[in-house]
Amino acid sequence: MPPTEDSGEAITPEGLIALKAEIAELETTGRRQIAARILAARELGDLKENAEYHIAKEDQSHLETRIKRLRQRLRAAVVVDAEGDETGTFSFGRTAEIHDQDTGEVQTWTIVGPTEADRARGKLSSESPIAKALLGKPQGALVNVETPRGTRRFRIARVL
Repeated sequence: MPPTEDSGEAITPEGLIALKAEIAELETTGRRQIAARILAARELGDLKENAEYHIAKEDQSHLETRIKRLRQRLRAAVVVDAEGDETGTFSFGRTAEIHDQDTGEVQTWTIVGPTEADRARGKLSSESPIAKALLGKPQGALVNVETPRGTRRFRIARVL
């Protein structure tokens, strides 16, 4: 089961690596690019009426805010590793083939933390109604999920 809000933000080991890489990229390349833009804008003259300078400074502020938020996420991150989880249930960090009983489609989903979610890449937020309904269910389980579009039926075809 993923950590609660009080204990931290659940994240997969892969999500933690990606988070650290994004922070490193922003703190190095991102900051250097902004600094170069500010320097180039300063060379254009009067800073009071220099739009390029003000835009670069605003972008710098947004970059620093982004870095600060990512660092807060990193501090709150609690790594939940599905490796070695041989229970056969669909749990946080695990991947499963899910059969949509209504459409006949089979999708492969991994349950991840909300900040890692990317439905297009098969990463389903642990806070979504579908993931909440599927969490902890064994292979073969049939689950009904209330969605904004009505009740949907899913079967866990195979836990990978």
